[in-house]
Amino acid sequence: MFETEPALPESVIGDAYTSSFGWETLTRLVDVGDRMAGQAGERRGAEVVRDAFERAGARDPRIESFEIPGWWRGESSLTVHSPHERAHTGQQDVLTLPGSPAGEATGRIVDVGPGGYDDFDAAEDLSGAIVLASSRTPEAADRWIHRMEKYVSAVEAGAAAFVFRNHVDGAVPPTGEVGYHERPGPIPAVGVSSEVGARLARYADRRSEVTVDVDCRSEPTDSRNVVADVGPETEETVFLTAHVDAHDIADGANDNGAGSALVAEVGRLLARDAVDLDTRVRLITFGAEEVGLWGAYHAVDSHDLDTIRAVVNLDGACSSRNLWVGSNGFDALTDLFESVTDDLDASLSTDDTISPHGDQWAFVQEGVPAAMVATQSESSGRGWGHTHADTLDKLDSRDLRAVAVQVAEAVVRLANGVVEPESQSRAAIRDRIDEGYVQELKQGGRWPYAE
Repeated sequence: MFETEPALPESVIGDAYTSSFGWETLTRLVDVGDRMAGQAGERRGAEVVRDAFERAGARDPRIESFEIPGWWRGESSLTVHSPHERAHTGQQDVLTLPGSPAGEATGRIVDVGPGGYDDFDAAEDLSGAIVLASSRTPEAADRWIHRMEKYVSAVEAGAAAFVFRNHVDGAVPPTGEVGYHERPGPIPAVGVSSEVGARLARYADRRSEVTVDVDCRSEPTDSRNVVADVGPETEETVFLTAHVDAHDIADGANDNGAGSALVAEVGRLLARDAVDLDTRVRLITFGAEEVGLWGAYHAVDSHDLDTIRAVVNLDGACSSRNLWVGSNGFDALTDLFESVTDDLDASLSTDDTISPHGDQWAFVQEGVPAAMVATQSESSGRGWGHTHADTLDKLDSRDLRAVAVQVAEAVVRLANGVVEPESQSRAAIRDRIDEGYVQELKQGGRWPYAE
């Protein structure tokens, strides 16, 4: 059946394809509902994961707390004053973006299309304007343009408020952090649906005036990582990670309840007596990924990085069973997943670009070999993510089981030294980051290197 013999015994592979453990864990997580970083739902989600780690047979499942700059969403509205008075107040139409300050702003609506740097350069005077930018990445761009970059461009152009328009029809308003480590940001920011955005774009041609009104609060709070181990108690460790937090408007099923459930399920498979591991595997679900990777940075600060052989970070890994791996230039990790998917007759897409998006970045910036593992489907891209519609019904338990087998096989090969990724220096990583990402990191106050 296989080109080479998998490291996982057939009995474990069979268990993975028939077990309901991972899907039940995911169901418990989405039933928590709101898992916004630093809030009660994230705490309940962490408890679900800790319980899953314990039931999986992992050692010493525990919750580690750390402080973050918390943010609570209040009500928001967007009122069009002409050609006809119209107020958008429901969450199906408008949402405050995390990191936004509270406040009200009135001005003419100006559409900058997809909001690339060229779009802002070509725009009319934006001083005092309400800037409308799509979630679509400009066709001419050679990378994804993050909403935070569009927000900062609007701020630097003197805008009074920022409106982030979903480019996916029928997918309701998007949310997502705009403040990052400089939160709260300086101007109010909201997300709107594609349909509301299309109307605003028409009104921009008439130089219509709108008012954005945001109610929210920012104050310190605690987030939580959940940690447990499987395998021998070696100093060297392989990390298998995901983030448990999700935006407060939805269940966060694919982003990233599925990742957390997969960490627990893979941990359960690796804890079986039939699996031989030469190296400890540390299971971690991070808190506060969606608002600045705070849980991942806490883990970096809490561990001797020289003892981490590699990090496999799961994020958005249940939209199909077709793996996508971002290796961040660590070629051994690309080779690892290529060998796994070849041997398991599975699909794989790869990208070696160093990317600052996802919890693995906290490790990559320090030179630790780390990859993001996701899945691709016809709706890949943001899709339902960061909206009310990221719900369990979009996912399939068969995909979760298949991904669990592929990830478990990769982690066993890492733990047993089949591949040995080499760490890099901070300077080497810094010098290899694409210029566009350098610009993004500096704009968002996230550039981790001395000039």
